[in-house]
Amino acid sequence: MKTVKFKFIGLVFIFCALLISCETTVDDRPTVSEDELPEDKSDLSAYAKRHIEAQLQIPATEKYTLTILKENLDGDDKKDAVILVNRVEFAINEAAKSNNPAKNAALGFMGSYNYMFYFDGGLNMISPAINIPSSPILPLQVSFAYISSTLYKDILIDFRIRNASYKDFFTVINHTPRRIFQWKNFDGLGTQETEAYTFKFENSEYAPQKDILVYKAKIQAIAPGKDVNVITPKLDITNELAYRFFYLAQQGKYVTKK
Repeated sequence: MKTVKFKFIGLVFIFCALLISCETTVDDRPTVSEDELPEDKSDLSAYAKRHIEAQLQIPATEKYTLTILKENLDGDDKKDAVILVNRVEFAINEAAKSNNPAKNAALGFMGSYNYMFYFDGGLNMISPAINIPSSPILPLQVSFAYISSTLYKDILIDFRIRNASYKDFFTVINHTPRRIFQWKNFDGLGTQETEAYTFKFENSEYAPQKDILVYKAKIQAIAPGKDVNVITPKLDITNELAYRFFYLAQQGKYVTKK
């Protein structure tokens, strides 16, 4: 990630305002324990809420976002789901307790506040938390693509680290999401050294899994005054192939020829 210097006045101001409103809150309500998880799992939203609050020890007073996206992710005839959790309020409260809360705000409250969970429709179970360290100001973004198989889709997660964005590729193996690839979406916003990429998937001559083709892209001009730690720029797609990766089963991940 390339660094950039600019004024964080707006962000710090918002942080201070939130800090003032949060300081008077006293959390005396217990978290959910594993023993309190519902036996009836037919309501995925209710089951997910209780499971996540128990896993992450989220107090009943905390405001957080929970997003459920259903898809076939393992090839059986049961619908699976990706569950995303964002705890930006908790991140702000944690920053308030630090020695330098303004600096934490300027860095986008980086830490372990964005999580992914996997719901296996066949087992009717939710996985443990998959922590994706990133800036909680921007929640995780998920998409799906046929990469490992034509019978089910893989999980693509976009996350932010200050003025850079990354994409994680997960495939479900033995009922568990495994990360098989990671690359930048873009980096260097607000600097003279920017880079950006887009992705395509093509049949491989080496493996049943599709190859991942990484193409160079160009970042469109950003209007003055925009916060480069938050803005998602528009990219101009090119036909310039930067890398071609293929799946190597022995390592369980994507590699490229040297």
